[in-house]
This record gives sequence, C-alpha cells and structure tokens, in this order.
Amino acid sequence: MNEFRRIAVFGGVYANAEALAAVLSDARARDVERVLCLGDLGGFGPHPDRVFPLLRAADVRVVRGNYDEAVATGAADCNCGYTDPRDNAYARISYAYTVANTSSINRTWLGTLPAQLWVRLGPHRVLMCHGSPRRINEFLWESTTPDGLLRRLLADHGADVLLCTHTGIKWHRMLDSGARHAVNVGAIGRPENDGTPRVWYAVLTATPDLHVEFVPVAYDHEATARAIEAEGLPREFAQTVRTGWWTTCLENLPSRERARGRF
Repeated sequence: MNEFRRIAVFGGVYANAEALAAVLSDARARDVERVLCLGDLGGFGPHPDRVFPLLRAADVRVVRGNYDEAVATGAADCNCGYTDPRDNAYARISYAYTVANTSSINRTWLGTLPAQLWVRLGPHRVLMCHGSPRRINEFLWESTTPDGLLRRLLADHGADVLLCTHTGIKWHRMLDSGARHAVNVGAIGRPENDGTPRVWYAVLTATPDLHVEFVPVAYDHEATARAIEAEGLPREFAQTVRTGWWTTCLENLPSRERARGRF
C-alpha cells in the first residue's frame, strides 16, 4: 500500500477536458504527492478522448466508474443507476455519444482500471471507489446515508477512510470522534447544482489527524458549453455548465439536495 502525506482526489470528469486541466494545474500548486480520480471519465461532456492524455501526462491513478466499465465492455447503457424516465433519456443520449467518440485504444485502457484503490495517508488506511465498496453505481448522498451504513462499509473493508463519488455533490462526515471518515469528493465534470460554474475536488492531508479541504476551481466553462452545443449534445447540458444549476438528473436527487437547486 502506497503511503502519502497529502493527496488530491476528484471524481466525475464527464469528458470535461477544460475543467480537468484546471484542476490538475491547481492540484500541482498545492504540493500534493499523488493525484487520484474516482472514475467516470466520459459522459455529459464533449470530446471524451481529450481527457485521457491529460490524465496520463499527470500520472493520475484512476478507479473504474460505472461509465468506464460500460464503455469498456460495450454495455447496452451506462449503468448509472437512474430510475426516472427523463433522467434515463438524457443518460442514453450521453452514453451513445461517449461510446461513439471514445477510441478503441482508450476503451481498452478503461477495461484495465481497478474497481478500488488503497493508499495509506499517514496512519489512515484509505479506500477509494466510485459509488460504494459494495456497488459501483450506489449513490451515497449526504442526506440519506446513515452513519451505521458508513461504519459497516468501513469495518467490512478494514478501512479508516472511505472516498467515493458518483453523486456529483461533495460532502464529508467524521465518525467516532474523527477516528474514521467518509468523503464524497464530488465531481469536476459539471458544477454541483450551486448556481456557480466552478467545480470542486478534495485535498486530504494527514497531520497526523485527517484534514479534508474541498477546493473550488474556476475554468473556461464557456469553451466547454460551446463544444457541447457544437457536438449536438442536449442544450440542457450547456445550460448547466454555464449557470451552475442542474437541468438533468434532477429526479435522482433526494429532497434535501434538490431543494438547494433552482429546478
């Protein structure tokens, strides 16, 4: 298990090369020893092949997300875990576009990604996954994930810290007086339904106590929005990138998270 003092972790690239480049630049300036990604490299955004060279050049370790798994295996859909017909309609459009625009070389590489990664951050054993350790597309929302479930996931896997993504909205919870932690690192491919176009990632530092900092990053979101439009993707995607308000995937949100948004 690799050991570090300070790491940067992000999720949900969603084919947003402009945001990825900005986040990698910001992380380099923060003296992190390793940058890690919790999966879903494609989906939502334009030109998915543009994110792969950025990840490789920065030596980013990547966990397999549901989107990565589906694209690699040629699955019928993205296995995103949505239940609402409208959410699934947009997901089908995004998935078909991503598959059609991801090269065979990159699809093969996606198939090599691990389902989990482990690191030691000071004294803390850190388990990283996409949705949850038990299911790649499980949504661990802040408002609906009980402490008991988090304790069980940590205990079952012998971890002190659980890092996940998939929901697209960040949160951090300390358990047992700070002895254990659960962190949803959010996503960098689209804003987190907060009315600003910025995106977020997490920096974790062992002091030796665990310190979690969520870092906002501004990027050329207008370039991403214009590329979405030029590629014929839904205008709702471009609207989200520009305004910071989700226009899709809304029915999947728990009531407390949805109440923070505009729609």
